[in-house]
Amino acid sequence: QVQLVESGGGSVQPGGSLRLSCAGSGFIFTRYNVGWFRQAPGKEREFVAAIRWSADNPEYADSVKGRFTISRDNAETTVYLQMNNLKAEDSAVYYCAVDRSIFTTTIGRHYDYWGQGTQVTISS
Repeated sequence: QVQLVESGGGSVQPGGSLRLSCAGSGFIFTRYNVGWFRQAPGKEREFVAAIRWSADNPEYADSVKGRFTISRDNAETTVYLQMNNLKAEDSAVYYCAVDRSIFTTTIGRHYDYWGQGTQVTISS
């Protein structure tokens, strides 16, 4: 049974940091690319970052470049999203998802499995 479990969300002030984790189980983790998406109330889901199964060539949305870093630990079957210099507009539910394409994709419907999400709130 495929499972993706996000954790690490919370509430921080603008300029603060959070590290999200996405733990995978029930599938061969090293064969999948992993993406992070987010959805704020009243808005469409949007791509945040993705990393290939080989951990090379991470991909980022323009809105988070230079602030967010995606990484993975295949031995721990976990992907991380380090988020620094957080802004109010980063507030959303963050989801991780996995995909078996050769390269990463920013398109949500291409992903095969999704986690339940973790809430991130940036507020002063």
